[in-house]
Amino acid sequence: MELLDRYLQAISKHLPRARQQDILAELRANLEAQLEDKEAALGRPLTQGEAEDWLREMGSPMQMAARYLPQQSLIGPTIFPMYWFVLRTALMWALIIYTAITAVLIALGQPDAPAVPQAILRVPGVLFGVAAWITLVFAVIEFLSARYPEKCAPFVQQATRWSPASLPPLEKVHPSLAPRSFPKAIAEVIFGLLFLIWLLLIPQYPALLFGPGAQYFDQSPFQFAPVLLLFYAWVIALNVLQLVWRGIDLARGTWQRPQPFQHIVFKAFALIPIAVLLRAPGHVIVMLKNPELDMARYGSTINTLNAGIHKALLIVLVIVVLQLLWDLSRLFFSIRRDRQARI
Repeated sequence: MELLDRYLQAISKHLPRARQQDILAELRANLEAQLEDKEAALGRPLTQGEAEDWLREMGSPMQMAARYLPQQSLIGPTIFPMYWFVLRTALMWALIIYTAITAVLIALGQPDAPAVPQAILRVPGVLFGVAAWITLVFAVIEFLSARYPEKCAPFVQQATRWSPASLPPLEKVHPSLAPRSFPKAIAEVIFGLLFLIWLLLIPQYPALLFGPGAQYFDQSPFQFAPVLLLFYAWVIALNVLQLVWRGIDLARGTWQRPQPFQHIVFKAFALIPIAVLLRAPGHVIVMLKNPELDMARYGSTINTLNAGIHKALLIVLVIVVLQLLWDLSRLFFSIRRDRQARI
């Protein structure tokens, strides 16, 4: 039953990972046995509404997971699953945001940017501060609900109220963890080769990139700064790496295997050309061909243009870093689940 699978998936989000698979296997066996008994008594499968009513009687995913968690004294079992969920989510995002901001500061060479070892040593303090505030808030909620149950009852009821219809759909396998088909592997190599050829032809034929605008750019008073050549070289290197790696997979017959590590390496490599542009001297990406003649007329335009490009690159860098951290976390938990399943 899909609804049961969604219910168990929601429960798994609140279980300790060390015992997650064992608890889910036991819980699935118990719930499937109850489901079979109900359907045998009725002589037919449960309808959608009856299945939702049955799961509603079982309790919300947080309440069900709380039965398998150790009893807490500071925060009671009623709100502890919510506390644990909020705490894990907040710690994860605190780490991601702190890492992204620190990486941007270091990449830009800001004077107030910490050194890498110093930034790493600050991580426990950042996480401890976030955990302390969240624990304090939930401890206050627990205290108030215990001392004034009649006033806090609406909050507790709202916290534990749920509907099986609101369960999230079953999660799909991440593209980097899914096996590739042979046509997809062939297409990646072919289109990768064509894209690399297109990139290599751009310096000789700028119209391939700018279209008709290439002629106007040649006649304009603007030109790209020398840093763009280094950026271009790193982009070529990234595409060569992708093409060679995927070609080796195809030649060795390993194209069917999921490639999460390959996906992460490519994304991490993509940070290099972005960082090259961000560290451009004076943040200059576009410059004047004849600054002595055109600075008075186009100086403000150049400054505005370079400032806009710099801000856009910062946004792109943060997005790529967040995606990279997200992919790393998914890979870590996937490997951990696989190891636990083999034990």
